[in-house]
Amino acid sequence: MLTFADRIGQEIGLSDWVTIDQARIDQFARATDDLDPMHIDPAWAASNSPFHTTIAFGFLTLSMLTALSRQALGWREDSTVETGGYAINYGLDRVRFVAPVPVNKRIRARFMMLEARQVRPGELINKFGVTIEIEGQERPALVAEWLGLWVSGEGHERLESKKS
Repeated sequence: MLTFADRIGQEIGLSDWVTIDQARIDQFARATDDLDPMHIDPAWAASNSPFHTTIAFGFLTLSMLTALSRQALGWREDSTVETGGYAINYGLDRVRFVAPVPVNKRIRARFMMLEARQVRPGELINKFGVTIEIEGQERPALVAEWLGLWVSGEGHERLESKKS
């Protein structure tokens, strides 16, 4: 069975297309208290925005990484140390918002394995190169280097002992 570490430099997954509609943009605006009309006011955007429509927040696009990775990489919702381990978001080394995502466009994420390194027994840092594509557009919405911490065995025991 191949592991991520065996696939460094290779594409390891491609998500399904997801539509970024106005309802999703509005929910994100409410959740983050960012009521910028470029994102939430179609009439304002039509006459004042250089895009002539509302666009997704860049951070909304970034926040889709987890859901898109579940599709592309087959993460289990019920992953535990007993089922082999679990992933924790570790951060980002690089993020670039390359092109805006207009409302009602579809996006998908392409994942490449860049690096896998053990930091301690039972703790593996995986670095993924991620490109979020916009359907029908040459330029991507986002490119990032995303870090995930895979925890199993000794790593889990170490984290559990820190709770005391």
